[in-house]
Amino acid sequence: MPPKTSEKKSGAVPLVDAVAKALEILDCFNSQDTELSLNQLCDRTGLYKSRVHRLCGTLIASGYLVRTSRTNYRLGPKLMVLGKVYEKTNSLRSIAAPIMKKLSEVTGESTALFVIDNMKCICMAREVGSSRLVYTINEGDYMELHPTASGRVLLAYADEQFTEKALDKAQLVRFTSATLVDKDAIRKELVAIRERGYALNREEREQGIAAISAPIFDFENNVPAALAIVGPVHRFNDENCKVMLESLLDATREMSRLMGES
Repeated sequence: MPPKTSEKKSGAVPLVDAVAKALEILDCFNSQDTELSLNQLCDRTGLYKSRVHRLCGTLIASGYLVRTSRTNYRLGPKLMVLGKVYEKTNSLRSIAAPIMKKLSEVTGESTALFVIDNMKCICMAREVGSSRLVYTINEGDYMELHPTASGRVLLAYADEQFTEKALDKAQLVRFTSATLVDKDAIRKELVAIRERGYALNREEREQGIAAISAPIFDFENNVPAALAIVGPVHRFNDENCKVMLESLLDATREMSRLMGES
């Protein structure tokens, strides 16, 4: 008997329901929620307790989950193995690592590489700055697209249909008094980012933190990632930003060249 497929489709490809639901369970975990109960998994997936229990049993048997108590779960060791394989074979990450290290050494600030995942951006790689006071972000952390420098770069260079969908679905939360939440104003800012080639964010997502970000192009002239310099806002005055921007653009041009930009 062929496996049951979901009515939902990704493009023209039908999804295998059991696999899709198992992946939904894995997606519930993140750097903040490292251990979840059966009830929490049910709430987050919308699945019945009996089904979540069966799926978790399969994931435990396969090494993708471990049970920490009778009803609590954590991610299993098999995911670490796959993560290491991904890390070694992902060309973007391997290209970025030495360039980001050099950029952090030159600027003294932390650097972070972001890609789009669903309707958010995720930190794919980061390098901590050498200054005494630095901003630290963890690999795997998710951030909203609209209030972040890298998020706006990714939106600015994304397919127009995706950008509009992201803005329509986004809950434009005002994180600080500086957060831009008007959709028309955000659209104008995205146009400006494409014209100047970078985004600057001062305290829009987090008080006291600023960032400057630029796109990385691939061989098809698409933008799969954005590279950002992040640090305390008092070090992001106009003069320092000009110097940091020059180093940032040198780094993104080199990464784009290595990615095969035409």
